[in-house]
Amino acid sequence: MNAARPHTPWPEPELVIFDCDGVLVDSEKLAVKVDAFVLAAVGWPLSEAEIVERFVGRSYRDMTTAIEQHLGRALPADWDAPYRHLYQEAFDADLTEVDGVTQALDALTLPSCVASSSSHEGLRHTLGLTGLYERFEGRIFSASEVAHGKPAPDLFLHAARTLGVEPVRCVVVEDSRYGVAAARAAGMRAYGYCGGLTPARWLEGPDTTVFDDMRELPALLAR
Repeated sequence: MNAARPHTPWPEPELVIFDCDGVLVDSEKLAVKVDAFVLAAVGWPLSEAEIVERFVGRSYRDMTTAIEQHLGRALPADWDAPYRHLYQEAFDADLTEVDGVTQALDALTLPSCVASSSSHEGLRHTLGLTGLYERFEGRIFSASEVAHGKPAPDLFLHAARTLGVEPVRCVVVEDSRYGVAAARAAGMRAYGYCGGLTPARWLEGPDTTVFDDMRELPALLAR
């Protein structure tokens, strides 16, 4: 299913920027369950649906800030240390690639990279578990490299600048409302994948094509 195409012509794309969690690896379904446990443990019980709305697509730094604001106090620098193993164990046991993403990557003819809110350590782990790391090695960007995470455009602009591509010639594949907002703010066309946790209506908007099957992506990019 596709949202309205942009009202003004776009130049031919030269770079596809992929988010990681929920776009390349099917990690968000696992992470949100752990998030619910962690948040309850620190004093902010939220449902999985509330976590998806508030935090999917945001960086660890932004999540920490939101927790501190809610609790009205600063958290220790290593506040999450007792819980990190829970994410690793969940991923090690059950993480898979997003359905259809290998077929999409195999059919893709454009250069590509990853720009994610996750840390480089986390990206090496999840992309490595699913066999995708080698496809993007040397072209992986983390929100830890920029001042402001999504929905700010900083990360996508950093990736484009590093790889020498004008923003208007970049397209972004995202699955979160914060991710598509960041793409729009960067002046890039967005492709919003709604085959995971995020409802299609959260992704719809200007300069965005919404789709629910990753196998469709190469054909959508060619239009």
